[in-house]
Amino acid sequence: MAAVNVFNRSVIDEFRSNDGKLSGPFEGPPLLLLTTTGAKSGHKHTTPLAYLRDGERIVVFGSKAGAPTHPAWYHNLVANPTVTVELPGEQYDARAVVTEGEERDRLFAQQKSAMPGFADYERKTTRQIPVIALERV
Repeated sequence: MAAVNVFNRSVIDEFRSNDGKLSGPFEGPPLLLLTTTGAKSGHKHTTPLAYLRDGERIVVFGSKAGAPTHPAWYHNLVANPTVTVELPGEQYDARAVVTEGEERDRLFAQQKSAMPGFADYERKTTRQIPVIALERV
C-alpha cells in the first residue's frame, strides 16, 4: 500500500471513530470524506479533503498540495460524477460539478482567504487547481 494511502487510511479511521474530530495537522480546518468511483477500476476510493461551504453546496479543491498533476480523485469524479460525501454525523450522495470562470475564481479566492495554504499550493504549480462543487442529490 502506498504511503499516501496508509496516511489517508489513518485520517479516515480517526474521522469515522471520532465523529469528524481530528488531531494533528487536520485539527481545526473543516474536513470531509469524499468517496469516488475509480475511472478505470470502478472501485470505490475515499479521500479526506478540506472543504468550503457555498450556500447548500460543499466545495472541494484539487490542489494535491501544489503538485504538477491533478489528484486521482479528481479524474475519478470527472469520469463518474456521482460521489458520496461524509461529514460529521451525516452522509449523502452528491453530484460533482467542476466550476469554471468567475465562479471558480470566486470560490478559490474564498478558500485561499479561509486557508492560506491553498495560496501556497497555487504558487507551486503551473496548472489551474480544479474547484468542484458537490451538490446533494
